[in-house]
Amino acid sequence: MKEIQATVVKHTGSHYMLACLPSWKLFPAVVRGKIRLQKSKATNPIAVGDHVRCQLPDGCETASLSADNPAVITEVMPRSNYVIRKSTNLSRQAHVIAANIDRAFIVVTLAFPEVKLPFLDRLLVTCEVYGVPVTIVLNKVDLLRQIEGAQEFIDSFTQIYEGAGYEIIQTCAKTGEGVDRLRSSMADGINLLSGVSGVGKSSLIKALDPTLEPKTGEISSAHLQGKHTTTFYEMYQLSSGGYIIDTPGIRSFGLVDLEPHEVAKYFPEMLRVADDCRFTPCTHTHEPSCAVKQAVDDGEISVERYNSYLGMLEEYNKYR
Repeated sequence: MKEIQATVVKHTGSHYMLACLPSWKLFPAVVRGKIRLQKSKATNPIAVGDHVRCQLPDGCETASLSADNPAVITEVMPRSNYVIRKSTNLSRQAHVIAANIDRAFIVVTLAFPEVKLPFLDRLLVTCEVYGVPVTIVLNKVDLLRQIEGAQEFIDSFTQIYEGAGYEIIQTCAKTGEGVDRLRSSMADGINLLSGVSGVGKSSLIKALDPTLEPKTGEISSAHLQGKHTTTFYEMYQLSSGGYIIDTPGIRSFGLVDLEPHEVAKYFPEMLRVADDCRFTPCTHTHEPSCAVKQAVDDGEISVERYNSYLGMLEEYNKYR
């Protein structure tokens, strides 16, 4: 059998579509037997974005493969990074959302629906842990501006997250605001687009490339059970260059396993001042002469981000 390397571009249950990037000629594949990633507890051993080895049936090339005669994935190559989501229930099952990502674009809306900052911060921490650069996409700004005092709301959000070190792109799929900047930021890379249901990811994808037909959906706790679950993760090729991995809207996002003293390392604004704490390690909760608490008091670190940090520590204590 002929063996080739390819990238997973679509995952629906136990079936996959692959491509030998940068060529965008898709072909089907399945897994026969069990594939397990070393030290991985995820329910899905293969994720969109994974680089895999696969075997082609005798005498076949990728163009001649079909659902009845697919390639067979034999190995998952080591990942450069990934984004993983944990269940928020006691089972703590985990699911890899995407792998080998150049940048994650987290789509939020300050209204319609309202962003939950602790949810956003958990997603940001996860990206920091696994080395995935992040841009925050503030979408539906046209609707937000119809609300009295909206600009103050936008400025406050921007101050919090730009102050933490994250780029923010304000967008509106309807008017095209920010779409060119977003498209330029995605050129020549593999990009993850993620966020809760209802933030307008599908509309943004259509605005980025009108030829695409993204699917809508929502990730629930059922997607962490492993068996009898159909998930919809898909990579698209952008006509302007680059690739985008679309995911269903995420209903909840449990934090990755971290020891309490490690969590603050993944808040960039806390990391900048933590070396000045009197005690090492410092939990930044009760210790005297804590540089992080002082930075919160001085307005250098936002109260909202600090409260998210405290919530993560509380979550750890709840489920340990």
